[in-house]
Amino acid sequence: MKISDTDKEKERKIPSRLPLIPLRDMVIFPYLVVPLFVGRPMSLKALGEAMKDEHLLVLTAQKDGEIREPTPDDLYKVGCLATVLQELKLPDGTAKALVEGLKRVRIVSIEKVDEHYEAEIEVIEEKEEKNLETEALMRNIVT
Repeated sequence: MKISDTDKEKERKIPSRLPLIPLRDMVIFPYLVVPLFVGRPMSLKALGEAMKDEHLLVLTAQKDGEIREPTPDDLYKVGCLATVLQELKLPDGTAKALVEGLKRVRIVSIEKVDEHYEAEIEVIEEKEEKNLETEALMRNIVT
């Protein structure tokens, strides 16, 4: 019997605390696969922490993309749980990661741990499943 992606997702235990990367001028949605360029030291540290274990992290948008070092108050409280599919460290000290959004999450709290942010999260249960129309709408919004 083949296990569907949804069943695999349900089997996967999602930790209540995960590394967090603030995003400038970008929003990640569930089921969306996008390249993510990571350059800020805190974000690089969070990516490194995610790669140590489950490859899971939280991505949330900054309220103002011009802020170089955002505080927890500068971040939206709804983000996306994402898995890092691939990471490539670049010669200039930055990294490029291919991430896939898994689920929307509510950020309960954000704490600075070892020079990166960690978020305590609650998964927001969605009633709709992925379909072509929804995916097309998400891509249009991102564009």
